[in-house]
Amino acid sequence: MLKIGITGNIGSGKTTVSRIFEVLDVPVFYADDAAKKVMVEDPILIDTLKSEFGNESYFDDGSLNRKHIAAIVFNNEAELTKLNSIVHPAVFRAFDSWAAGIKNAPYVIKEAALLFESSSYKMCNRTIMVTAPLELRINRVMHRDGLTRAEIESRNARQFSEEKKIQLADFVIRNDDTQLVIPQALELHKKFLTLSSH
Repeated sequence: MLKIGITGNIGSGKTTVSRIFEVLDVPVFYADDAAKKVMVEDPILIDTLKSEFGNESYFDDGSLNRKHIAAIVFNNEAELTKLNSIVHPAVFRAFDSWAAGIKNAPYVIKEAALLFESSSYKMCNRTIMVTAPLELRINRVMHRDGLTRAEIESRNARQFSEEKKIQLADFVIRNDDTQLVIPQALELHKKFLTLSSH
C-alpha cells in the first residue's frame, strides 16, 4: 500500500484537497487531529509533556491545558521546537498503527501541515504540495478563522517557504483560483492507482 503525504502552507487548501481524495474513497489521516488526540491519549507523551512543561499542562479531568502550553511556546522558537519534537513521534506512531489497520486500499494519504519540517515525508512514498499565492492564503484564513494578518504571517513564517516545499514535493496542486483543483486531484489519483498496482 502506497503512503502519500499531502501538505501546504496555511490557507493553501490542503484539507480541501484531502477531502476530494476522501470522496474518491481514499483513506485520509489528518495529522493535526491525530496530534490533538495523542496529546490526551498517549501516556508516554502525556508524561513527557508534564515533565517538560509542568503538571499544569493538563487539567484534573485529563484534558490538555492549551492556553498554558501556548503561552510557553508562543514567540519562543526553542520551546516550540521542543514541543514538536515530543509530539511528532507520537503522531508518527499513530499514523503507523492507523495505516496498518487499513485493508484493501491501494493507497492512503497523510495530511500534515509540517510534513517536511517534521521529516515525516520520509515515511511516505510520494508527496503532494498544495500551493496558492500568499495574499490569497491570508484572505482565506482571515475569513475562515478570523485571525489577523499579523497572526497568519507569524504562523506562515514558522513553516518552510512554499518554494522550498515545492522543490521537496513530488507533485504540486495549484489552488490559486486559476486552475480547477478537482481535475488535478483526479490526475494524481490515476497516477497513484497505477503506481500501487505495480
